[in-house]
Order: sequence, then C-alpha cells, then structure tokens
Amino acid sequence: MRLDDLTARRFTVGAAVTGLVLSAGLVAVAGPWDATGQRKAENERAVAQKSTGGADHGAPGAPGEARPAPSAPPVLESLGSRPDVANGPAGRQLSTVLRPLLSQRSLGAQRAVSVVDAGTGRSLYGKGAGTALTPASTTKIATGLAALSAAGPDHRLTTRTVLGPGTRLTLVGGGDPTLTARTEAKGNASLRTLAAATAKELRERGLRTVGLAYDTSLYSGTPWHPIGRNENLAPVGPLMVDQARLDDSTGGTAERGTDPAADAARTFAALLKDHGITAKGKPYAATAPREAKAKPLASVSSPPLSDLVERMLTHSDNDIAEALARQVALARHRPASFSGSAKALHEELASLKLPLRGARFADGSGLDREGRLSAGLLTAMLSRAADPARPELRPVLTGLPVAGFSGTLTNRYGAAAQRAGTGVVRAKTGTLTGVNTLAGTVVDRDGRLLVFAFMTAGSTAPGETQATMDAMASALARCGCR
Repeated sequence: MRLDDLTARRFTVGAAVTGLVLSAGLVAVAGPWDATGQRKAENERAVAQKSTGGADHGAPGAPGEARPAPSAPPVLESLGSRPDVANGPAGRQLSTVLRPLLSQRSLGAQRAVSVVDAGTGRSLYGKGAGTALTPASTTKIATGLAALSAAGPDHRLTTRTVLGPGTRLTLVGGGDPTLTARTEAKGNASLRTLAAATAKELRERGLRTVGLAYDTSLYSGTPWHPIGRNENLAPVGPLMVDQARLDDSTGGTAERGTDPAADAARTFAALLKDHGITAKGKPYAATAPREAKAKPLASVSSPPLSDLVERMLTHSDNDIAEALARQVALARHRPASFSGSAKALHEELASLKLPLRGARFADGSGLDREGRLSAGLLTAMLSRAADPARPELRPVLTGLPVAGFSGTLTNRYGAAAQRAGTGVVRAKTGTLTGVNTLAGTVVDRDGRLLVFAFMTAGSTAPGETQATMDAMASALARCGCR
C-alpha cells in the first residue's frame, strides 16, 4: 500500500478534512476523487469557503468568523520508497508509548487495545484484543463493511409506484432511509420527484382519482428497536420520509413519528394533489400486486451504497445503519428484521474470513448494549477495508470522521496532548453510558498507515475517557517507534 506524496499545506476547514488522503490504494478506487486524491465533494466545500484559516491555529475567533484550521504535518509520504518505513513500528516501542495512557483510571474497569499495520496486516500491539466488549456505535464499521461486501458499493435503494389492479396506486418502500420530501433534495431521492412523475403517468392514462396503498412488505418483524422508542432512531421500516422526524432537523436527536410509512403515504397523497391527482379515502397498508397485475409507473433511488456508508459513519446515523443491516439480510436471503439482520451480518463478515470469536450482533447501529465485538475484530475489519484487493470496501475508511474537522470528531482533539492527531486520525466513535470506543486509522510520524481500536467499559467520566483515547490515537500519530 502506498501513500500519496503530498507536502504539508495550510487548508481551509473543508479542504483539510481530506487533504490527508490515506493511500494510493484508497485514492485509486474509492471516489469520487479528483486528480490529487481529494474527494470532490469535500474539495467543492473547500472552494466554497469565503474565509480561510490563518497561521494561528489556536482558539476560534469571534462569532461568525471562520475557525482557523490546523496545518497538516508532513506525513503523507510514499511508503514503498523508504525501506526504514517498510518495517513499520515495533511493538515494544508502541507499548512504551501507550502504557502510561492505558494506566489512566479514566479508562474504566475494562480496556482493550489493538494496533495493526494496515500495509502488512501485522499486529503491532494488543492488550485484551480478543476480548469481546460492548462496541456501541463502532458496530457501524461492521454494518458498513458487510453491506458493501454483500450488496456492492453501487447498489441503490429504490422507492417506486405501481398501478393496479384497477385504479389502485401503491407506494412501495425500498428501504431508503434518506428519502426526502424537502424542497431541496440535496442528492437524496425525492418524494416530490416521485409524486410528479407518478402524476404524469396517471394523467397520461386518463386517471385523476386513485386509491392509495403503501407497501412495507420488504421488511419483517417489529419496527421497534429493543431499546424502545428513542429520539436517536425512527421505527425501522422500508418506507419513511426525512427519517420520520417531526421537526425540521436533518441530523441528531429528534422526536419521530410512530408510523413512518403511513406518514409518508399521507405526504405523498398531498404531493399528488398538487399535481392534479386525488387519492380518495385514507392511504392504507397493502402488499403491491405481482408484476403481471400491476403496471410500474415511476421510481426514485437513493445515493449509492458507498455514499450511504460514508454518511452513516461520519455522522453516526442510526437510521441508515439499521437500513444497511437489512440490506445485508436481503442480500443473504434472510428476513429483513432485527434478528435476521444480526444473523446476516455475522454470516457476511464470516465470508470475509474475519476473527468473529465472541462477536454478537444485536442490531446494525450499536444502540443495543447486548452487542459484542473485540478490538481485534475492529482492526481486522479496518484492515480489510484498506486491502487494495477489495476496493469495494474502501468507503468504510473514507467515511470515518476526521479528528478536529468532521462528524463526531469535529469538536475533539483540541487539547495539547491530542493535537498531533488533528487531521491525521480518522475514527469512528462509540458512546453509551459506561462505554467508550474509538476505532480507525492514523498516519504515524514516518508516514505509515496504522489501524487501531480502543475499547473501554465501566468508565464513569465519559469526557475524560474520550480525552484519554484521543491522546492515545495522537500518540500513535507522533510515533515512529522503530
């Protein structure tokens, strides 16, 4: 595996996020990329910034001013050109660096660590790496990897309409958690577009009044997560609009509707009315007739699975996570339910020959405390995603939040002990009461790409625990350790 030969430059906040491209293997096959290896979407965001960060990388300025971005250290060197780097860090030296941090009481009663050389797959350091602990949201690494492996990065989730028998119109859910009814779809599948296209087809058939049904038969089992009703997650179903949020939010916690499919159908009926089509009566749940008795009218599709995986990881999106887990179940011909998805996740990861001893999947999001993964499994999954022979798995790495810049790591890595990790650590966080995890990648001082996983249980001060974990990842960034 080779890293891009890029020199350190000052970036705006948007550009810095991905100026630290991990490797040529990542650049060549995961996209969309521009010629420099930067993801195009992030490059466009950088260009759109009217203000840029200056040389002072301290505290943010006055309200409304752009936050100055830290400069990237010169870590992106070609691995293959330096024989001293090819051997990677030594375990004994890594132990010396990590041991003082691992002794911190803030890490709680149980702790597990795994550090692996991404280029060779060689384990560099481990402490309790085979012990399965509650992973919290780092479960999403497993969900993303399994979904990409089972369904492929180009797979899209389609919501469609069919007509028949007679004047019955059925809105068929395809499992797209990003379907939106907002005026600006911003790249997502639009219920407004589907309504306009469906209305056009109906008018061409001389129809102005229809009965409206909605089909949720793609999934089975209860829509309710084992934790019950929760503002972190909508009831899990194949048909919902704007994640069933009852406010205008697009992320984070929010009150959710209790029957997302029915709500989506009512919204669809209102949109049809705007185009001259009346849905008589109330929308009702029904299975769409078979193709021989139904005529396809229109459809809209989600962004590709690669984009959904990245979004899920960057923002720790629970709704996308549960939808992707069900896509794994469907691909493996399992029921698209909580239990069916859990079995499918295990089966798909087993097909990748990953170390699953002790692993247990209770959901796709990690909200269920009954889930169990080991630090060794987390690093094995990240290593597999970095494998040049498996380019379809790369979004698991490119979607990881960037320390100090994006997603769930935006407001971390500000302390002096953590700043070496700013921009060069990319990691998925996981937090439940008493549980903290951090798993991802880091480029060390010699330009070597490492994957790591830190897991704790029994901690009582989550802020301190996170700070210690961030310091550990930053210690790897500072370390040549040979």
